[in-house]
Amino acid sequence: MATKKTKSVAIDIGIPEDQRKKIAAGLSALLADSYTLYLMTHNFHWNVTGPQFNSLHAMFMDQYTEQWNALDIIAERIRALGFPAPGTYKEFVKLASIKEVEGVPKATDMVRHLVAAQEATARTARKLFDLVDEANDQPTADVLTQRIDVHEKTAWMLRSLLEE
Repeated sequence: MATKKTKSVAIDIGIPEDQRKKIAAGLSALLADSYTLYLMTHNFHWNVTGPQFNSLHAMFMDQYTEQWNALDIIAERIRALGFPAPGTYKEFVKLASIKEVEGVPKATDMVRHLVAAQEATARTARKLFDLVDEANDQPTADVLTQRIDVHEKTAWMLRSLLEE
């Protein structure tokens, strides 16, 4: 049985291929951080214990649900730029700046890990702005602005739990 070779259609959205490729690579790193953060938050939702159980369990669920919805937005922007979105654990581990947390930390340590992961994801998004501005890529800039806003606000809310 012969395999059918598909012909790709040229993309002409006003951003040259070399810039689209660099932006897609940066968005792939953001997707990897975002997925790692999603998984960490969901894990902590399942495994949190202690006096703050109810509030943290609910907060983590709100956070991982928001994060889950963001994954699609980031991946679809990569696809709109003409490149495949990473979608395996192996790729995410290679691309992510966030390291997995082993074991089940205490509730306060979960919050600390999430603060660091939220901040790392914001930094990953922020790194792309110069490239996106240079390419005049407003849709990606919009995605980045929204993601940075969410990550910075969530990090602030989590940090507030750590104050005495």
